[in-house]
This record gives sequence, structure tokens and C-alpha cells, in this order.
Amino acid sequence: MTPSTTLKIAYSPCPNDTFVFDAWAHGRVPGAPRLDVKLADIDITNGMAERGEFDVLKVSYAVLPYVLDEYALLPCGGALGRGCGPLVLTREPGTGTAAQLAGRTVAVPSERSTAYLLFRLWAADMVPEGVGEIVVLPFHEIMPAVRDGKVDAGLVIHEARFTYPNYGLHCLADMGEHWESTTGLPIPLGAIIAKRSLGVGTLGVLAEAARTSVRMAWDDPLASRPYVLEHAQEMDPAVADQHIGLYVNEFTADLGEHGYAAVRGLLTRAAAEGLVPAIAPEALTFP
Repeated sequence: MTPSTTLKIAYSPCPNDTFVFDAWAHGRVPGAPRLDVKLADIDITNGMAERGEFDVLKVSYAVLPYVLDEYALLPCGGALGRGCGPLVLTREPGTGTAAQLAGRTVAVPSERSTAYLLFRLWAADMVPEGVGEIVVLPFHEIMPAVRDGKVDAGLVIHEARFTYPNYGLHCLADMGEHWESTTGLPIPLGAIIAKRSLGVGTLGVLAEAARTSVRMAWDDPLASRPYVLEHAQEMDPAVADQHIGLYVNEFTADLGEHGYAAVRGLLTRAAAEGLVPAIAPEALTFP
């Protein structure tokens, strides 16, 4: 592969992704291959990965067991962290117990999302009677649906952590708090994957390009601002900054021991609950 090579990449228009990839997408990372970028919500990129489309993709960690034969997990560029997990929201203030969700209808952004895996693991511990119907909605429709009484509760992600009070909603439970308190590990959310067929050398180049792009964004945050706000879907700039501050952290630059432990822990627990296929221990190893 040469720097003139163009690779097809898909990631979300969320501020953390556009912040991370701004330098690389705009040709400012020295020696990095050029990118043909498609912006798409995570549920769409998950489907792309399962169909083997695109060279590089941002996906939910929950989809890894279905794609690791064809794609390798890059050790950087993704989203893990602490205090950044999905929330379960309700219209009325909670009674203090998760049991109020027993038999209720809950809207989720995707059944192949990491948020849904975290929710199912939480519910297995906290709602032994079982929740009722699961309804899949685009994430931007979930809070209005809870507010309007179309569903009893909603599982939300991303900037909804900061904006749900604007809808008059209340946080019943924080999936991330439950995950961290029961495992001590950071919360795995979104992964960067690349096709194994590109070869070990190219995968190394891609990982270094992603890592460099992250560091360039940190070194000069204003450089990425036009790209971030262009795709932030009318998000308040202050909320976009909060979003970036929460989801772009040391694990974005390098998963490290704790990051890999979090991913293995999530997928092992989810497999034990029958939520995803089991993966081989070496499947997450970067070539």
C-alpha cells in the first residue's frame, strides 16, 4: 500500500468520530492512505460490517463476534471510557428500583448495539422478572417516544446523556455505572475495525494513522471544529464539546490492557447470556 491508496471508511457523524478522523479524512496525517469517507449512524455501519462492505468501519463492540473472521479490531480510534454509559430514561421519576421496568415496553437504538448488550446484562441482574417488549427506534426518536408515552422507557446513548432533561425525562438507571461497579472495567462502546485481507503491514499503518489523527485533534482542537459542527445535526456547540470530552480519551489513542480486558469481559459475559456467539480468545489480538 502507498500513501496514494484510497480506502473506503464509514463512521458516524457524531462529534467524537468527526473529531478523531478530521485530520486523517482531510489529508493532514503524513504518510496515511487517503480516505473515501461515508458518514452513517452506527446501526448502518454495523450492517455494513456484517455484509463485508468498506475497508475500515466504526462499529459497536457488540457486532464484533459476527465480523472478526473478516475484520481485525484496531487498537485505537474507538470509544471506551468511564462515566459514559447508556441510560434508561422514563417519563416519571423512578421509584428507586429497576423492577418498575418488569413487563414494560423499552425502546432501544439497535439490538446489535453495545448499549443493548449492556442493557441486557443490567436487566439480567436488576429485572429478573424480565422487561416486556423491546422496540427498536432510531436513537433520535427515542426520547420523544418516551416523552409522548409511546413507550414506557428508552435506552439512550451519546449526547442524550446531556440533553434528556430538556424532554422532561428522568434517569432510571445508568448502564455504565452498573458495568463499572460489577467489573471495575471501562465501558466499551464503539470499535474501529479494518479488513484482515489488507494485510498485516497495512493494518499497522492504519492503526498508526488513526492514533496520529487522534493526537493531532488533541493538539489543535480548533482545526477539527468546522468538520465537527458541520455534521453535528444542529447540536449545541457546548454539547458537542461535552460529547468529545467524554468519548475521546486515553483509550481512543490506545486500548491498552484495561481496554482489551473490557472488550473481552463484555463479549464473554454476553456470550454466557446467549446474547452473542462466543469468540476465540485470540480473535481480538491485533496482527
